[in-house]
Amino acid sequence: MESFLEKFFSKVYTKMKEDTKISNYCKFNNQLLISFTSSLDIAGLVTSFFASSITKAFGRKPSILVGGAAFLLGAALGGTALNLYMLILSRILLGVGIGFANQAVPLYLSEMAPPKSRGAICSGFELCTGMGVMLAQVTNYATDKIKGGWGWRISLAMAALPASILTIGAIFIPETPNSLIQRNSDHLKAKMMLQRIRGTDDVQAELDDLIKASEVSKTITHNPFRKIMQKKYRPQLVMAIVLPFFQQMTGISAIIFYAPVLFRTIGFGESASLMSAVATGVVGSVATFISMLIVDKHGRRVLLLIGGIQMLISHVVVGGILAAELKDHGGMSKGYCIVVLVLICFYVAGYWCSWGPLGWLIPSEIFALEIRSAGQSISVAVRFLFIFILAQTSLSMLCHFKSGIFFFFGGWVAVMSGLVYLFLPETKGIPMEQMEKVWREHWFWKRFTGEE
Repeated sequence: MESFLEKFFSKVYTKMKEDTKISNYCKFNNQLLISFTSSLDIAGLVTSFFASSITKAFGRKPSILVGGAAFLLGAALGGTALNLYMLILSRILLGVGIGFANQAVPLYLSEMAPPKSRGAICSGFELCTGMGVMLAQVTNYATDKIKGGWGWRISLAMAALPASILTIGAIFIPETPNSLIQRNSDHLKAKMMLQRIRGTDDVQAELDDLIKASEVSKTITHNPFRKIMQKKYRPQLVMAIVLPFFQQMTGISAIIFYAPVLFRTIGFGESASLMSAVATGVVGSVATFISMLIVDKHGRRVLLLIGGIQMLISHVVVGGILAAELKDHGGMSKGYCIVVLVLICFYVAGYWCSWGPLGWLIPSEIFALEIRSAGQSISVAVRFLFIFILAQTSLSMLCHFKSGIFFFFGGWVAVMSGLVYLFLPETKGIPMEQMEKVWREHWFWKRFTGEE
């Protein structure tokens, strides 16, 4: 929003409005704006490690409550911000909330879901994220129409709505059977909870698996972060790092954070750029819902590979159009702008049908109980680290690489699709407490498990 830029980032606003000599690709390259955006990510990165200890010691539910409360405070502070310091503190509190939520919610869903539908249920996390992005863009578009230039306050304060739903909902949800057994050895309560969520009394086999996993985890007296470094956990550790890394190297964070900026760059006006960002949000939500319907039928690998091909095509074609049509000065024709918008929607559909939800699902389901909280924290921390790095560099990369930024991300998509084909085993339908067998049977990872 221009009123928001004018109040807090006046140099960016002035450069956008008055500097006719600056390149189209460099109008928004401002370190203060970048620091504001990325402050959330660095807060989430630090928080994810503290959240691991709380999640393990007190359960998944308390971590979700803490995350919701921090998010509420951040939303309230953002909506009432009087200066840039308040605005950045708001972003930091939002980062703390997201750090706790990202650590606990995927674990909660994975542990509560039955194996045969775990993919669909866990993908619901990313569906809600995608819908949140879409609603945020709709809010930005609507509040931009408010006269007086204060609509941005409503936009920032509206973050309190999903935070309230998360916080109030967490009060009423039960703790997971896995956490009950791990923390309290309350086998009877865990059995009753399993019977309730599975809808059957025949849960003894699953309960026995949970008890066995808990007994193994309690034999570990040293730090789980040291435990996960052992050779037998090497496959899980590698995936905890490379999956969130590759998820960000698709370029999605740059597109989500800076979608209005990107569309302004290629020639859309302010309202049109916000509306275009809304369109990508709608496409993302629909694609995630489709992913929920098919992930447990077709598996994780197929979706990742199809999504990778779709994103690669989009990156290459968009990069080619911008290289040919968008120079440092002037704009593109309306027809080319619409073509680029369609291609970015095609890219967004590929991402949200594959790497979006599966980048969260797979790390949440592959860890043994004794390293689960630590593994999830590593995965979340890596994700935040590279979101932060890309938030810091994306506008500078756009300025220096220009259209080449799409070829840069396209190259990473090609690499990660090849590595998925070679090194990621299929995990659909396998109980979490039996997940180690997929590594024992994999052509490459079996050398690390100690069994042939």
